[in-house]
Amino acid sequence: MSTGHTVPSASARSAHRKATALAFAAAVGGFLFGFDSSVINGAVNAIEGQFSLDPSVTGLVVAIALLGCALGAWAGGRLADRWGRTHVMVLGAVLFFVSSILSAIAFSAWDLAVWRFMAGVGIGIASVIAPAYIAEIAPAAMRGRLGSLQQLAITVGIFAALLSDQILAESAGGAANVLWLGWEAWRWMFLVAVIPAAVYGILALRIPESPRYLAAKGRDGEARAVLASVLGPDEDVDDRLAQIHRSIVIDEANASEGSLRGSSLGLKPIVWVGILLSVFQQFVGINVIFYYSSTLWQAVGFDESQAFLVSTITSITNVAVTFIAIALIDKVGRRPLLLIGSAGMTVSLGLMALAFTQATGSGEDISLSGSWGVIALICANAFVVFFGASWGPLVWVLLGEMFPNRIRAAALGVAAAMQWIANFAITLTFPPLLSAFGASVPYLMYATFAALSFFFVFSKVPETKGMELEDMGDASRAGA
Repeated sequence: MSTGHTVPSASARSAHRKATALAFAAAVGGFLFGFDSSVINGAVNAIEGQFSLDPSVTGLVVAIALLGCALGAWAGGRLADRWGRTHVMVLGAVLFFVSSILSAIAFSAWDLAVWRFMAGVGIGIASVIAPAYIAEIAPAAMRGRLGSLQQLAITVGIFAALLSDQILAESAGGAANVLWLGWEAWRWMFLVAVIPAAVYGILALRIPESPRYLAAKGRDGEARAVLASVLGPDEDVDDRLAQIHRSIVIDEANASEGSLRGSSLGLKPIVWVGILLSVFQQFVGINVIFYYSSTLWQAVGFDESQAFLVSTITSITNVAVTFIAIALIDKVGRRPLLLIGSAGMTVSLGLMALAFTQATGSGEDISLSGSWGVIALICANAFVVFFGASWGPLVWVLLGEMFPNRIRAAALGVAAAMQWIANFAITLTFPPLLSAFGASVPYLMYATFAALSFFFVFSKVPETKGMELEDMGDASRAGA
């Protein structure tokens, strides 16, 4: 295997470029994930006015997609083990494509909620399959960088949704106004999503199946061809294929048909590690910053249009800092970056909580004056930086690589489903917490979870830098 001190041959570089291209193709699912997370933001006020909704129904229309994502993530992992990774990618793309059209032509809040749930199922599938596929086609020395492309694609998707919403709304003079063909701008916001959905589906039809899935199904010739294309001549493809088969045999011997069941509250310890990684990633409150950022920025003195601009800048920051993780993950390792991220998030969220103890007003009508507003603004962006350079991308990398081969897709599906449920819980609870206690209490709660995540990583999360996927069974037993 080539190391950091060995110059790879031209053919090896070509193979690594092929692995990178396949990882980019799979990561388009992450783009859909990010796009869908944010596209509703530009449409929600117009939808509320169009269908004369009360706030609780509006909240349901917004949040129900997250429950669909949980279902898609849970089912996607199991379907991937039966049908293959690429076939399930196509299913996710079709669901998102169809739901985008149906959302655009919705005639009531209730059918819109159904189509949003369908979109969520497609996104949930994509959120599981992309990290699993990338981990299974990536050479060990590149796996962290390529796995980080999932989070990069998510952040780019968030930015693209915010930008397209802004362009469409401004072109129509408001999201509720008619833009083209007698359709309001908010309908076009949903319809735009058919473009990345179609791209994802086409790419999924063209990329090869995961070599580990092929080997598990006895299709060794196809598995060998895929491995040769991404590893190159500097590595022994037959030896790698033999390692995959040995790991499959061991997994089958240690776990009846890849069951997730184990001795720790009914699940294997490593599955709980994946679940808690997912939950902590959401419980630090990152989506509060992106879903409710306009409230925060207006609280520190920005008007509505300025608040939208600052939110867009924050999303660009989130994209940019992901490159920090991509640059460091295969050099520094997973655990050190997570620990630094947890510490930084704890401090920045704690200072935000302190700043909002000085707020005046209540609910969404809060304000911060003087230096406290500046402190809150700086700390919110520092939080995004620490999250985007650590917990954002690294959780997806770890979920894609930390599980033994036989249970990878199913375990990733359970962990990702819990991530969506945790996202739903945080998204749903922030407004009532804000109304009842002000912003300081929820931000203190998120700071507490960030602190707990530090001790969780320190004690339970295994380091997987440079390890072959076939050795993850040993790492999972050691780490959990």
